[in-house]
Amino acid sequence: MKKLTILLTAFVCILSVCMLTSFSTTVESSKYKCMIQMKNYTGEGAYIVISLLNAKDEYVQTLYVQGNDNEWYSDITEWWKFHGKRRPDIDAITGETISGGERKISVIEIPNDKIDAGYKIRFETAVEDQEYYTDDVQFELTSATVKSKVTGKGFIRYIRMIPQ
Repeated sequence: MKKLTILLTAFVCILSVCMLTSFSTTVESSKYKCMIQMKNYTGEGAYIVISLLNAKDEYVQTLYVQGNDNEWYSDITEWWKFHGKRRPDIDAITGETISGGERKISVIEIPNDKIDAGYKIRFETAVEDQEYYTDDVQFELTSATVKSKVTGKGFIRYIRMIPQ
């Protein structure tokens, strides 16, 4: 009888641990339409990386990559220091670069717990044989800015975010 009680207790403990570890908390995120309007310039299309940064301007997550030839990713030097060392699979790659004067509308997903919590969004741009802009567009991630238009400093004329 004592053996049965010990076995039953062990089974209940193992079952409890399994049930507790099987419940994982998932962070909800929201989708935003993001329009990138490029300035008029001549030359190749721009590679653009959209990243989530913490309050110390450290990379947290890659939200979006415009440009699918990974040979040129190292030209986006600050982002590459983060991404290149870790070498995670990037599922935010969408395709071809954006040329001067063009615009592109994409959907990016932002974790809800990062909004109004001291995080930032950074748009980095690089064009072959031209300049690289670490913070072509960068802004605090707030309830207001995810519905705003922000002017760029480099190849980006402006970006506009719209909640979906």
